Amino acid sequence: MNSSSVSANVLDEAIGWQLCLGSGEASDLEKAEFRLWQAASSEHARAWAQLSGLDQHFANVSSQPARRALLRSADSGKARLRRGGMLGLMLVTALGLGLAQQHRPLGDWLADERTAPGEQRDLELPDHTNVRLNSRSALDIDFNAQQRRIFLRSGEILVETAHGDARPFIVATDDGELRALGTRFLVRHETAGTRLIVLQSAVAAHPVDAEGERIISEGQQVLMAQNALGDVRAAPPTADAWTHGMLVVENMRLAELLEQLGDYRQGFLSVDPQVADLRISGSFPLNNTDLALAALPPSLPVQIQRRAAWWVRVVPAPVAENP
Repeated sequence: MNSSSVSANVLDEAIGWQLCLGSGEASDLEKAEFRLWQAASSEHARAWAQLSGLDQHFANVSSQPARRALLRSADSGKARLRRGGMLGLMLVTALGLGLAQQHRPLGDWLADERTAPGEQRDLELPDHTNVRLNSRSALDIDFNAQQRRIFLRSGEILVETAHGDARPFIVATDDGELRALGTRFLVRHETAGTRLIVLQSAVAAHPVDAEGERIISEGQQVLMAQNALGDVRAAPPTADAWTHGMLVVENMRLAELLEQLGDYRQGFLSVDPQVADLRISGSFPLNNTDLALAALPPSLPVQIQRRAAWWVRVVPAPVAENP
């Protein structure tokens, strides 16, 4: 396999063509467009060769545990890709173990509780604390005589702590610990750290590599990194809108919006860098992300490009020609 790196944008396009051609439903026009795309640049050819190398790599898997892992990953997609043969299995596996890794760390499968894309779930813990898991979230529960502790592996949770239990209630992440002070609050994994949003009462935040803790009060939010807390800012009034099935954004980058919508759908959702920095405000339904995506073109100069039902990309709208 050619190991020279390719850009994320080109890799997105190559994956799209793999999905399109591997589905067995590609038209003659799409096949011709693929040949033109592949010949357009050496980077396109490299990306295609690397994906083809993955196919060969999976074909050469010899250990039975590895084969079983691949087959389990492929099971959910076999019906849609049955005509794609080994290519179809490779794509499902690559999506399941590679591309989806950005949303579903492998460690999540070992968690005490987890949610699937688009799923939200309510938990009542042994002390009667209520926890709501957002889509693609995972946590572990560790209660003992000294403390009530949950570890958020990924995703986002809403916590409403129970009263009458003297043991401290702690939400831990890789970035540190959040100690509830009789409260209702949100905890969310982000690329730069752990986001805490306090809806009621207060929470004590303690980064793992910092001295002491800081009290974050009702109506405030903070980003906790491993070595420090960020600036304390006002919490957005619609921070918990996801618990009601809505995503409410104000002046958000399109790329960030799509990243959040991607947590609520199966498959691959991406954006062309040319439009990634466009800004948008509005309310978007989380239980129907196709409807949410359809709301973008009327507001922004973009169009929705689909290679298959599970591969969607937001790209610039074509420029209208002058008459």
